[in-house]
Amino acid sequence: MKALMVITSHDQLGNTGRKTGFWLEELAAPYYVFKDAGVEITLASPKGGRPPLDPKSDEPQSRTDLTIRFEKDAAAEAQLGKTVRLDSVKQEDFDTLFYPGGHGPMWDLAEDPNSIKLIESFIAAGKPIAIVCHSTGALRHVKTADGKFLVQGKEVTGFTNGEEEEMGLTKVVPFLVEDEMLKLGAVFSKVKDWGVHVVSAGLLITGQNPASSGPAAKTLMAAVQQKARPAPTARAS
Repeated sequence: MKALMVITSHDQLGNTGRKTGFWLEELAAPYYVFKDAGVEITLASPKGGRPPLDPKSDEPQSRTDLTIRFEKDAAAEAQLGKTVRLDSVKQEDFDTLFYPGGHGPMWDLAEDPNSIKLIESFIAAGKPIAIVCHSTGALRHVKTADGKFLVQGKEVTGFTNGEEEEMGLTKVVPFLVEDEMLKLGAVFSKVKDWGVHVVSAGLLITGQNPASSGPAAKTLMAAVQQKARPAPTARAS
């Protein structure tokens, strides 16, 4: 099985002068769900090369066993140092797609035509995908083959207004994930702030926050494996 993980290249937190990027747990947790299952992983980003890490995701309170494992994993770090350019990857080469979050995606992946087309191509090909936290915002311009917004009428989750408020960034981000999904006609599903929450809606799997990234990847793996199983043949009586 081959999985493509798409990471932000954006490193500026609005006009605050502070740095942002991808959230380490949201890369590390799914990375090891895939790696430990023998999945071949490709990391991509809009600009290629090493994507920016949100420094807050590497502070002591945000570190986990898996983020520490990732930092000590020379092969993983080497792979992160040379992500391929997003405009060079194609859906046909992969079985599934995963978007880790962090605040960065709200500025670049949400508006990136290559990202939008990539997500649309996976859905059109009938391949399950998973998107977590702020990367749910990368769905804002994604449409189905009939021209409707992908999330319209679908149950989705992502970083909540309450979680953003707790971060003190509601006035800094270009839009609020929860509000944007509701505006597009999605059914926004959430649990308490920072609780683990994963939602499946057809081919689209979404996770609420960093703690939901590993569970979202496990849900995605199950969906891909289910799809790969041959349909049972009817036995002649």
